[in-house]
Amino acid sequence: MTRRSNGVTLQQLHYFVEVAEERSISAAADVLYVAQPTMSAAMKDLETRVGRALLVRSARGVSLTTDGTEFLRYAKQVVEQMALLEQRYLGRPPSRRLLAVSAQHYSFAVDAFVRMVKGTGAPEYEFSLRETRTWEIIEDVRTLRSELGLLYRNDFNRNVIDKLLRDSGLVFHPLFLAQPHIFVSRRNPLASRKRATLDDLADLPRLTFDQGANNSFYFAEEILSTLSSKREIRVSDRATIFNLMIGLDGYTISTGIISDDLDPGIVAVPLDVDERIEIGWIGHSAIPLTEQAQRYLEEVRAVVEEAGVELLG
Repeated sequence: MTRRSNGVTLQQLHYFVEVAEERSISAAADVLYVAQPTMSAAMKDLETRVGRALLVRSARGVSLTTDGTEFLRYAKQVVEQMALLEQRYLGRPPSRRLLAVSAQHYSFAVDAFVRMVKGTGAPEYEFSLRETRTWEIIEDVRTLRSELGLLYRNDFNRNVIDKLLRDSGLVFHPLFLAQPHIFVSRRNPLASRKRATLDDLADLPRLTFDQGANNSFYFAEEILSTLSSKREIRVSDRATIFNLMIGLDGYTISTGIISDDLDPGIVAVPLDVDERIEIGWIGHSAIPLTEQAQRYLEEVRAVVEEAGVELLG
């Protein structure tokens, strides 16, 4: 008589990774063409087998428990290694999902992503690029929804960001230091200036990226977030912020690296302040980057160097 193993199956690990990626049991079931009750039962059975809760279920979907986050790290490695084995010895096609990145709203991050995708050469692929809030970038990487994240730190937010990263098992890897610039429409009177001062900005609408429930100064995407502004508009995406620059002569503060192809009609003007913006990528301290993630970072570095900004390290 054959004894049935009480261990976790590879299929359950595959299901669990997809549930964590989608943050929804029903969405994961749709992606894998599995009935939702089957997927739900598989997750409950998985939790029973490992003897601990891995998912927190709510009307909005699911999130990972602390145990679930740790379990996901191992599950992803097992699933990915099995996929590599099948490709190498069984002739299976490579996985469509190659890389997921979360980032603050930087055109250089998008430019590098475009180059990376074009250079992949795969007949089929599934990439993910999320321009999102600072807190969510950290959460995405912590829970392995994204393999890496791009964000900034400076003297003001460094201690808070670094502590949050340490608590999440993440590490910040510096890429470059940028001089702060304002982004404005080409029609803005400041567009022709060699430099802009804070006094020049006093009567212009300040455009910032909304940080949602975690709207702390420390999580702001723009430096000098504690300075008051007579006119403040919060937005959620780059397209909107650029439209408001053009329509309202507003401005935002960023790195100065801008793509003419991706950001038409917008110019960068150096801001005369004694500040620097340190841009870096974050990832898990104990999980090495995949080859695809390394390729993406190579493209990021190339875009930055072409903009005339010196890399760190």
